[in-house]
Amino acid sequence: MVKYFACVGLLKSSWDQVCTAFWERYPNPYSNHVLTEDIIFREVTPGNRLVSRRLLTKTNRAPRWMEKYLPVTMARHAYIIEDSIVDPQNRTMTTLTWNISHARMMSVEERCEYRINPDNTSWTEINREAWISSNVYGLSRAIQEFGLARFKTSVTKTMKGFEYVLAKMQGEIPSRTLAEHATERARETALAAKERAKDLASQAHKKQQYV
Repeated sequence: MVKYFACVGLLKSSWDQVCTAFWERYPNPYSNHVLTEDIIFREVTPGNRLVSRRLLTKTNRAPRWMEKYLPVTMARHAYIIEDSIVDPQNRTMTTLTWNISHARMMSVEERCEYRINPDNTSWTEINREAWISSNVYGLSRAIQEFGLARFKTSVTKTMKGFEYVLAKMQGEIPSRTLAEHATERARETALAAKERAKDLASQAHKKQQYV
């Protein structure tokens, strides 16, 4: 079973500005969990598309309820691969990211497509999809619930970071970003998912005791 999530984001900046901000978005006040970023390769195809692959290192602190099910020596860092294709002719940028560490415990794959908003050509639309799965016997549902809640929180931070970098590029410091309007609802969703994950983990633990 795989958890699927999709959403559409909107940035009130041009596609060119968003593409520039994409490469300059780290560091920002909302990305403290991103420790390093390294380019593995980059090339321009005969079709004039920019193809890149990067390795990102992020913090990976597990919640307390999950720690008792994990090895004591488990690393606190996660390694993420990010592939991207920038197509200036069609004015699209497509990214695909996935974790290469602890993938058996929880795998998160994300696909984003950045394109010009059809209703306002000065804005950029982000179509985002994510697939979250786990192969941990008896705990897969709880881990997926946790992963989904964390992913939704991460999306909110990503949008805040984008808006911060875009405002800074234009010589401004954002006092209140667009993403902050959704913060309260995102927090409520994350807390609900967290409680649901706790319940599932507790149920799975009780079943294992009687097996």
